[in-house]
Amino acid sequence: MRLIVITLAFFLWGLNGLLAQTQNRTDLEKQRADIQDEITEVKRSLELTKQNKKASLGQLALLQRKLRLRQAAIYNVNRQIDFIQSDIGNSRNEIAKLKKDLDTLKMQYTKSVVYAYKNRSNYDFLNFIFSASSFNDALKRVEYLKSYRAYREQQTNTILNTQDLLQKKIGNLELSRKEKDEVLAKQEKDRQELAEEKKEKDQVVSKLKSREKELAKELSSKQKADNKLKASIKAAIDREIRIARQKALEEEKKLKAAAALAAAANAESPTEAKTETSSATDAAKKEVTVAKKASVFDATPGGEILSDNFEKNKGKLPWPIEKGNIKIPFGNYAIAGTKVKGNNPGLTIETDENSAVKAIFDGDVVSVFDIESEWNVLIRHGKYFTTYGNLSIAGVTKGQKVKSGDIIGKAGPNSDGNGEIEFILLLENKNLDPAVWIKRR
Repeated sequence: MRLIVITLAFFLWGLNGLLAQTQNRTDLEKQRADIQDEITEVKRSLELTKQNKKASLGQLALLQRKLRLRQAAIYNVNRQIDFIQSDIGNSRNEIAKLKKDLDTLKMQYTKSVVYAYKNRSNYDFLNFIFSASSFNDALKRVEYLKSYRAYREQQTNTILNTQDLLQKKIGNLELSRKEKDEVLAKQEKDRQELAEEKKEKDQVVSKLKSREKELAKELSSKQKADNKLKASIKAAIDREIRIARQKALEEEKKLKAAAALAAAANAESPTEAKTETSSATDAAKKEVTVAKKASVFDATPGGEILSDNFEKNKGKLPWPIEKGNIKIPFGNYAIAGTKVKGNNPGLTIETDENSAVKAIFDGDVVSVFDIESEWNVLIRHGKYFTTYGNLSIAGVTKGQKVKSGDIIGKAGPNSDGNGEIEFILLLENKNLDPAVWIKRR
């Protein structure tokens, strides 16, 4: 009985492991399909950029993204090969074990056949039964003979079942080998395409190097525009901080006044002292809570809740556009193959001109302003702020409440004939990397 329990437990453990592995392999296949879809999308975007004969930063960014996706595809294939190789190893071990078990079963069956042959006479069987010391002993000997015959039949069935299982395992091993060959072919194809894509990227880098002065001038203009944008954002956020602080001070004054009135009421009406004292204590506690807020925006009604909800969605926030590519990343950057460097306050995202630009989270529009004929929208989400710049049209107004996914404007044009937006994320006046907060693509 104990042996049966141990065997069953081992079988279930193996089955769970197999299911987990199958699930992982299924996930890998889905992941590969998603990567291939992204590569197809990038290729389509690259075809559009090739209509512009001169190499662009957007084109370089797309090629770099395609290289990253291709490397991810190769890594995915390597993981699949690891799983298949593990399957092959397990199949070989199981085949070896089944062959050994089959040999043992055949040997045991041979012994039983030899024994049966030696004792094949009916007289021997009858003599075995009638030589019993009692009637009960004779019955037991009859049951023994029946059990022995059933045991031999069971041996035969076990041998046949083991042979069938062995053949299935051998068939599965052949399927795994064929699957491995197919995946290895995919791996080789991915490597060849990676080599071609590296050449394509090097060609674009070479072209950009020939345009180094032009790029430096273009990015210098962008830096100046960014400085103006940062100054306008800072002014708007500072104004919001002043307003929030004033509201917090007014709230504190109200609480202090309420506490003073409660104290006066206690002095005049001792019978109501307990109730008034409790109210005064609650007001004092609320005053302390307001004073301890890390951000002045969290002290405003609903501000802390909005900030917390925004933080909980870090890494899961939607993109401000349906489709697009990060042309220039956040922070310090350098253009490959050139000496051109810069610092970006947010993400420069290239998309189709006039594409809908959407709010990434619920919030309040605190400013809509124009810089060099480009519209910019600043939205507050508790203590967090998002800015959507380089809009051809602003579809919201100051003071308006927006929901995640609401259209707030349209992407303006860039020098390469595409659309482009500047997407900036701040914690009060501190710039954050938006790529960390939005969903990965």
